[in-house]
Amino acid sequence: MNIGLFSLLGSLDNFLWGYAALPAILFMGIYLTCKSRCLQIRRFPQIIKYFFQTLTIEHHGHGVHPLKAFFVSIGGCMGVGNVVAVCTAIQVGGPGALLWIWITALVGMILKYSEVYLGMRYRAPDGKGGYRGGPMYYLKKAYKQAWIPKLVCFLLCIYGVEIYQFCVVTENISTNFEINKYSVALLLISLIIITSRKGVNHIGSIAAIFIPAFIVCYLGMSAYVFIQNINLLPAVLKSIVESAFTGHAALGAFVGSGILLTASQGIRRSCYAGDIAVGYASVIHSETVEAQPEKQAKLAIVEIFLDSFIICTTSVMLVLTTDVWNKPIEASMLVQEALSGYFPAMDIFMPLFLLLLGFTTIVSYFCSGIKCAEFMSPVYGRKVFYVYACCSSLLFVSLQTNEALTVISITAALLLMLNLYGIFRLRHEIDFLLPSTETSEMASTITTPCLQVEHETT
Repeated sequence: MNIGLFSLLGSLDNFLWGYAALPAILFMGIYLTCKSRCLQIRRFPQIIKYFFQTLTIEHHGHGVHPLKAFFVSIGGCMGVGNVVAVCTAIQVGGPGALLWIWITALVGMILKYSEVYLGMRYRAPDGKGGYRGGPMYYLKKAYKQAWIPKLVCFLLCIYGVEIYQFCVVTENISTNFEINKYSVALLLISLIIITSRKGVNHIGSIAAIFIPAFIVCYLGMSAYVFIQNINLLPAVLKSIVESAFTGHAALGAFVGSGILLTASQGIRRSCYAGDIAVGYASVIHSETVEAQPEKQAKLAIVEIFLDSFIICTTSVMLVLTTDVWNKPIEASMLVQEALSGYFPAMDIFMPLFLLLLGFTTIVSYFCSGIKCAEFMSPVYGRKVFYVYACCSSLLFVSLQTNEALTVISITAALLLMLNLYGIFRLRHEIDFLLPSTETSEMASTITTPCLQVEHETT
């Protein structure tokens, strides 16, 4: 029964991405890129400069610092999806999927900028000195039907319980340390609930430690592998370009793929890894005390750059350079297999590595899911969400990880399509005109929104 059900869901997933989500994200991404005059490329040095300037901003009072919101948002992106999910795209679609990941990331930068900008513009005070926002707020303006924002909020609740990454982390720890997977799952879900109760500020502090440490460690280890195989890199890059437009022949235990499958795998995994246009980033960034939407939205472009062009690319290049991608190995073990030939004790390091990385991701998603649940029902939303999170996590631990990924992928496709149409309806309200210099506009301190309002009133 499970096989038949998930076979049907797999067909639905392929249909949604192949014939609806894939064209939608390319069309909207190219359209907004042209409308903004290639903002993500033209003003990228300025955007990076602003990111480093946020490191020096002082924050007084209540609310979430812009950089903490950034780290929570990227904490949701930068996780198991960058190390494992992108490898499934290579297994199924071949090396060329990486080129489609790059293309999607490039247009995804402007899409994520747009959703964060709209989330900031239509957010509402939470009564505690901060804000609440997200697609459920700005889609009220985009759609005449009141049920659509509620449906998006409901889907974000499902998306907020990251069952795929939960299953990957649980399976990895259980397999490598020979611990009962249900014991691992119960402990993990308990830690997630406890941590999420402290809110975005607390999660941002955790992510601000884990994410930079992960980036430095992962890139350092990968660089060593690339140096050892530097003579193979030109051939790998050539295979990426050729496979992107021709598909790839059958290799190992995997069937060959055509260009549509290669493009579809690259695009859907890039959207998943970068949380492009699903609304998650908008929920998180809207809590910042930053008053100007375009400033916070610029940080979303940095997210995609680090997530897709740096980490996802590193993961794919690792499995291609070491030639483990076409072996009949579970996707969750590919990077571990690639690194184990160069570093000792990877069966201990990788589970702990994925635990810390995955935990940050899962908690970040969980936090956004709670906010969406509370939007739907301020009284019972959080309790119902906890029950759903526990039940769904324990259920999917007993299934295959790719089955959990299928459910998340379908949810993401539905969110993406509803959100993209809303962004299209509100496209004229998005400001793509970034100031030419940041120094004159940059404040050395940030106060809470309430204090700003009081000052203006006075």
